[in-house]
Amino acid sequence: MTVPMNAIRTSLTIAKTKFTMIIVADIGNSRIKWGLCRPNAIEKSAALAPDDPDAWRAQLTAWKLDTPSDWTVAGVHPVRRDRFADWLRQRGDRVRILDRVSDLPIPVKVEHPDRVGIDRVLNVLAAKALVPAGTPAVVVDAGSAVTVDLLDETGAFAGGAIFPGYRLMAEALHTYTAQLPLVDVATQPTVAPAGTTATAIAAGIHWAVVGGVYALIRTTCLQAPFPDPLPVFLTGGDAAAIQPDLPESDGFRYELRPTLTLDGIRIAAGAVP
Repeated sequence: MTVPMNAIRTSLTIAKTKFTMIIVADIGNSRIKWGLCRPNAIEKSAALAPDDPDAWRAQLTAWKLDTPSDWTVAGVHPVRRDRFADWLRQRGDRVRILDRVSDLPIPVKVEHPDRVGIDRVLNVLAAKALVPAGTPAVVVDAGSAVTVDLLDETGAFAGGAIFPGYRLMAEALHTYTAQLPLVDVATQPTVAPAGTTATAIAAGIHWAVVGGVYALIRTTCLQAPFPDPLPVFLTGGDAAAIQPDLPESDGFRYELRPTLTLDGIRIAAGAVP
């Protein structure tokens, strides 16, 4: 049977337009992360100031996005998220906001699913795509807060733990003591014993985070049989700083994934109507 040429052209057009390039954005407590998407990956990413439209415009120019685009936005700071979405709409972009955990394509096995930070569930959703079906994994997000969460053997988000990260610990020590300075841990050596107050604070915070993450991974592994090695995905602004000091002797396989949350948004954007 001969297929009409106009039908062939129509099929080709559908094939070319089936995937519309989108941009995903993760609105955090200290920065905004963008991801420029291809069908199965984040092609480019950028971390930007959370309240700086000039920086946003400069990034759009750098990515040569001079026409309206499709955005999917999520995050843990609703006020900034909505302000950013309004800015996008004013420039003609189409924006979808992911704000309900129950809308994400993953089971959530906790008492109150819609009270869980959506970034945690997006991280586990992205991790699920990185392991074979039925394989548990742990996700560590080291940002303003540190979260350690479990992808269980059924492919569900199964809860986790939250504790302060570098910045929050440093601010607490400075705010609630009379003489301790505010320290940027990322700019200080973290070797102990330390010779100055600033380096002592940096070392204490760094090793508290490293030790807390490691202890929580080990505690999680005591709850049920886990594969050896256990996949542990690290993301967040401070993940690269803690990874070298996490022990690798107990059957854990650490993998740094800076765009994990963005990948979760990308996956959800393709699955949520």
